[in-house]
Amino acid sequence: MLTWEEDVDAHALRRQGWTISAIARHLGRDRQTIRDYLNGAKTPGRRRQAPDAFAPFLEYCRQRLADDPHLWATTLFDEIIEMGYQGGYSTFTRALRRYYVRPHCEPCQTTQGRDVAIIAHPPGEEIQFDWLELPTPPEEWGGGEHAHLLVGALPHSGRWRAVLAERKDFAHLVQALDQVVRKLGGTARRWRFDRMSTVCYPSSGQVTAAFAAVAKFYGVGVDICPSRRGNHKGVVEKANHSAEQRWWRTVPDGLTVEQAQSGVDRLAAQMDGRRRILDGARTTVGEHADAEVLLEVPAIPFPVEVSVERTVTPQSLVSFEGNSCSVPPGLAGTRVLVRHRLGEDLTSSPPAARSSPATAGHRAGPGGP
Repeated sequence: MLTWEEDVDAHALRRQGWTISAIARHLGRDRQTIRDYLNGAKTPGRRRQAPDAFAPFLEYCRQRLADDPHLWATTLFDEIIEMGYQGGYSTFTRALRRYYVRPHCEPCQTTQGRDVAIIAHPPGEEIQFDWLELPTPPEEWGGGEHAHLLVGALPHSGRWRAVLAERKDFAHLVQALDQVVRKLGGTARRWRFDRMSTVCYPSSGQVTAAFAAVAKFYGVGVDICPSRRGNHKGVVEKANHSAEQRWWRTVPDGLTVEQAQSGVDRLAAQMDGRRRILDGARTTVGEHADAEVLLEVPAIPFPVEVSVERTVTPQSLVSFEGNSCSVPPGLAGTRVLVRHRLGEDLTSSPPAARSSPATAGHRAGPGGP
């Protein structure tokens, strides 16, 4: 782009008989640039406007935010990237502000500017765990009004992983804990929880004997958040928010539990790419987490028994965590109890005979527990 002074000089030199090449050398510009300004194809001080890459997606974004005013910009960005948007995230957010796409929300304005506390977390010292209640799961899951996601986060690096669980009872908690620490690549020296009744006595915060056995099995200490004192699990709560906004809000009907689990796994791995600046050097959450020294996880999970009820199909099968278990013929439509002691075979038995020997047993497949 030529300045007005350069444009005046170029026209003056041209009238004096200078060639375009000579003018270009004199002004230190490209010959085509000089030619465009002399021909009036370009105007000094004005850059050529590139096509607005956001324009084709404007109406879609308006509709999405009208339907869900609190939808995260990152979630919406993920969606239009899949639709073919070529711009960057910062360009996208500027376009949202320029076009006033997001509806105004007065309650949200009052939450800005709150004081925050920075808590130091040594590497490999702690994993923060928390349950995330997921409303209105697909009916095919058969889990009722809520699905349950156990999220575990390393507060030093910010890496997190999560596991879907059918229930929040003790057995499902232990199963999910084991899977989360394996997804993280190891366990920190201490585990932090809020006052879950499956971990401690809520009134006193003292760890239960049952969970103490779990902690000793994995060789970790247990910290319980003090009553009525928040902000002790801020990293995992932020991870919960990310999982809810960027994954759960986009889960379509008809998705299986296994497919949904793959989706949250992809999101967690994607968020390892978040950029960080540490001691003046650029890095990512994933690189920072890889440098954390974690303890090895036992070769087999803690031997707790998980049990759920299932309905027998006309093919005399029951499904459980990606596996199919066969039962004797003639039980189609019957509710049976599927039992699985972590690290062992699957078993199933009719609810009326739960104390009797199992009617069938099958080893879990590679994708199962």
